[in-house]
Amino acid sequence: MMAAWFTNDFNRFFKDLAGNNNKEWFDAERKRYEASVKEPFTAFVAEVIVRIAKKDRSVAIGSKDAIFRINRDIRFSKDKTPYKLEASALVSSEGRKGMATPGIYFALGPEAVRIYGGCYLPDRDQLHRIRTAIARDGSGLRKAIGGKAFKERFGAIQGEVNKVLPAEFKKAAQEEPLIANKQFYVGTEKPARLVTDPALLDVVLEHWSAMAPLNAWLTGALRA
Repeated sequence: MMAAWFTNDFNRFFKDLAGNNNKEWFDAERKRYEASVKEPFTAFVAEVIVRIAKKDRSVAIGSKDAIFRINRDIRFSKDKTPYKLEASALVSSEGRKGMATPGIYFALGPEAVRIYGGCYLPDRDQLHRIRTAIARDGSGLRKAIGGKAFKERFGAIQGEVNKVLPAEFKKAAQEEPLIANKQFYVGTEKPARLVTDPALLDVVLEHWSAMAPLNAWLTGALRA
């Protein structure tokens, strides 16, 4: 039987951190964080990258390029607690620096295992490119999200929707309502116990495979 990537102390660390979310506590527990969270998560992300890179040569990044810092950005937040309560990474051709680049995002913690993909934060130009691609090739997008694996794992594309569309896309929207989306992402949440399940890597990779046609279509749209 395969060994699990993480021990029970991975989630336990974040549970303890939730009740002691301050620098003093974290500094005192830093060695525990390194051993139970940072080191095994870095190894896990590195393996995810290796597996994905075998099928997608554009993914030529290291784990440090994919992993988000545990420190929260509190500059504009009412919540001033300094640390996140999960470990997260974005595996794509640009890693965490390309928030609009299609790839797979996953976050592991005591609340859930979250797995997301697609295009989450397209800027104005990127959104226009995606909408133009939908207007030209709506059937291609539907094919990308029509597979059995996609429907079983994600159901449908998610995202905020514009109530008012540019005039050039209004006609196309009658045939493909998704053109009104401002975001084009998919996601699912699994029980937190999956963190210590030896099948975790397989589950993440299965979800990557299921979202791969959508990610490929979005990548083509963004490059057009």
